[in-house]
Amino acid sequence: MESHMTASGAEQTFSLAASFVQAVTACAGWAWANAWWLALIGSALFAGSEVVQRRLTAEALSRRACLELVPTSEFEASPEQIWRQGMQLVRAAGSGPWWTPRRARCVRVRLRADGVRPLMYRIEAPQTAYDLIKQTPYGHRVQAKPVPPVADKHRGHVVRAVFTLHGKPGSKLREVPLDPDPLQPLIDAVADLRAELGDLAEVCVDLSPASRWHLAVRRFQAMQRAREQARREARQEARWLTRASTDSVPVAVGRMLDPAEWNGRPRGQMVMSPQPRRVERDVVLGKLAHTPGLVRVQILVRCASDKEGRAESRLARIAAALDVYAGASRLSSLGFAVGPVRFGPNWRPWQGRFDEQWSTGVMRPACGGWAHIEELAGLLKPPTAAARVPVLEADMPTYALGRDLLPQGWYREADGRERLLATREDDTLFEVQSGKAGWGKTMRAQVHAVASAHNGRGLAFVDPHGDSFDDVARYLAHPDIIDRVALFDLTVRDGQDLLGCWNVLDMSDGQPRHEVTAAVVDAFAGALGWNDITAPRALTIFTKAVEALVAVNARAVAAEVPEQQATIFHVRAILTDSTFRRLAVATLDTDTQQWWKGSFPDLPRDALPTVLNPLERLASSPVLRAFLGCPVSGYDIRHAMDDGQVVWICPSGTGPTDRLLTSLLVHDFLRAGLSRRDLPQRQRRSFRFYLDELISLDQQSSTVLAEITEQLRKFGCRLHGMTQLLHRLAPATRAALIQNASCLSTTAGSVEAIAQITSQWPDTITPHDIAGLERWRHYASFTVDGKRIGPLPIRGPELSEVFGHRAEPRKTGALRKTAHANAGALPLTERTAMALAQEEQVRQFLTTRSTQTTTSGHSAAHEGEQYA
Repeated sequence: MESHMTASGAEQTFSLAASFVQAVTACAGWAWANAWWLALIGSALFAGSEVVQRRLTAEALSRRACLELVPTSEFEASPEQIWRQGMQLVRAAGSGPWWTPRRARCVRVRLRADGVRPLMYRIEAPQTAYDLIKQTPYGHRVQAKPVPPVADKHRGHVVRAVFTLHGKPGSKLREVPLDPDPLQPLIDAVADLRAELGDLAEVCVDLSPASRWHLAVRRFQAMQRAREQARREARQEARWLTRASTDSVPVAVGRMLDPAEWNGRPRGQMVMSPQPRRVERDVVLGKLAHTPGLVRVQILVRCASDKEGRAESRLARIAAALDVYAGASRLSSLGFAVGPVRFGPNWRPWQGRFDEQWSTGVMRPACGGWAHIEELAGLLKPPTAAARVPVLEADMPTYALGRDLLPQGWYREADGRERLLATREDDTLFEVQSGKAGWGKTMRAQVHAVASAHNGRGLAFVDPHGDSFDDVARYLAHPDIIDRVALFDLTVRDGQDLLGCWNVLDMSDGQPRHEVTAAVVDAFAGALGWNDITAPRALTIFTKAVEALVAVNARAVAAEVPEQQATIFHVRAILTDSTFRRLAVATLDTDTQQWWKGSFPDLPRDALPTVLNPLERLASSPVLRAFLGCPVSGYDIRHAMDDGQVVWICPSGTGPTDRLLTSLLVHDFLRAGLSRRDLPQRQRRSFRFYLDELISLDQQSSTVLAEITEQLRKFGCRLHGMTQLLHRLAPATRAALIQNASCLSTTAGSVEAIAQITSQWPDTITPHDIAGLERWRHYASFTVDGKRIGPLPIRGPELSEVFGHRAEPRKTGALRKTAHANAGALPLTERTAMALAQEEQVRQFLTTRSTQTTTSGHSAAHEGEQYA
């Protein structure tokens, strides 16, 4: 019974199997009979699916958000920040509507250089990811700005390339350190782009999240290849062992010595076949073993130019720049070469495929590869502070006459050309130059001054060496400048040489008395080191004397006799001549007279020499006595500011007496600048003050240089200071100059001196980089449109190479004549005679004033008696 049931079950199973085989055979026959129809239907379905996917892809890729990442000059990226940025981009790539095809789930990093900007860094992602990518992990040092899609003009020559990862599936690109910046080779490759030639270079890095299905297939393929490789190696090893066991010399010698071999009886041999080595999954898969941070990547490069050959050369340099990532895996371009011709994306039909990828950002798996975020770290951030970014025209303009620019220096570009960098007049507020004597500081300042004069601006140049006016005269002798030039040359020697004058106590313009008094007293105190601790009595005596003489001059101007004003040399008379003092004090108000009548007589006689000695030194110089001893000034810095004059002042040297004169000039500049508060802001014409040898002016008790940089910007005043040793300035002065400087520059010098400048350029230039600079070479940083540029290595400009085409050597005589006339210059002998006779002129005015006062008093008393 049981056997019968077993047989019946077997028959049923056999019957079912036969039925299944018949059904499969029938289906196969039907399929074969209708193969053309099935193929046609399958093709139609596939084509329809592809059309739908293409439309959905185009729709998804048309909804893109574009952001430009703009780093600050101090931006630095850590590996953790780059990892977070990469993961954020992967998340953004995977966002989008549910119907978005996988090929459209991608994000693009676009690196673009067009000769206008060095390297723009953009992110193009699905619109739905905008809120995700607008906040970068790089913090406040990278600004994300929305920008429109790129729109390029047509260029005559375009080349294309697709770079993909070549190497074993799990092998990695080289781990490139973040310092120096991994983008530096790419920046160097596009550094010499020229916008006027239509040059353009773009690198697009497309990233897409790892597909689980594709990743599983790739892992399976990698493991299969590894196992097959292990089996091949095992077979090769077995063959080697077999061959070694039969053919080796030791085996042959052993057979000769074996008696069994002599009798002809073969000896059995057995060689164990080695087993294939164990395949370690993590070792074989490498980067494919870990899914987090794994992305598909394709790199597209396009270069264009209007000039033949430049685009091809640029593409070759970009390909060389990508070699920085070459390691076990490398980035290499797709295509093949046949002789001198290379077939690839520049040829049909591949060109259309490339252009589609370029314009839409669609991912093509055949053009990509697998990479981890760490491998692409250099491409997932903008350029950092460690990158040497070239200075292009858009960053810092090239100097051209008539464009309201100031030439700063010759900068060598990546292609070897030198370009004369310039800053805008309104951007250049204060400048500090430091460095070795004779290394080009003064020449650079002269070029600045001539350029500013040609821009229609006013300036004052204090040249303690006395020969700079001869250098610049031929470049200032132009009709639109010549009438604005005034020359005060204190290096004269002959009696017929022309000399202007300056009465520091002149009240002809109606200045407030206290401002003039404060400017003169502060100048003397700063130059001589007076303060309330070191020389309190001298400071008080000098203040009261100047105050009295300023009051006398105000009355002389009010009486319309400005030629009878007192000068600084009359301080001696008011302190030592009782008659002169009595006449001068009589013109003062009652409160001021109290000090002269009550306190001055009680002062010891030895208190006066401290005040009188500097005046004696000034008076001992015939030129200074003539320059400072005349009543009505030809020198008026406030008028020069308001009228845009070009004033050249040449002291006779840099000794103590000349430093006192320069101190007077600088304090008067501060006073005149502050007095411009009575002008509306729009009417305050900019005025530059060029000052050499800052050390001679800066005493511990003087804050004039700091006050100029801190207070005069709003009044249109600018200061250009030069010094050999910046660290010898007072700390407060040095801090104010560096804090407010629009331009910092230094030439060669001692490491200690240079360090004061390089400390403002951390992690860029060291003092040792500058200490050995050649003559005329500088390192400088500039401010352009509110952004700091540099420090840059530049060659100092020279007058002849910048303005040689504007030189007018035949008109220098007319320039000097006009400059002396504008300064009110007279022969030295006349000025000297006028200065020596001035005390008598003042005494005469005071006597007349006293007589009028007495007569007026008597007349008033007589009228009172009559009235009584």
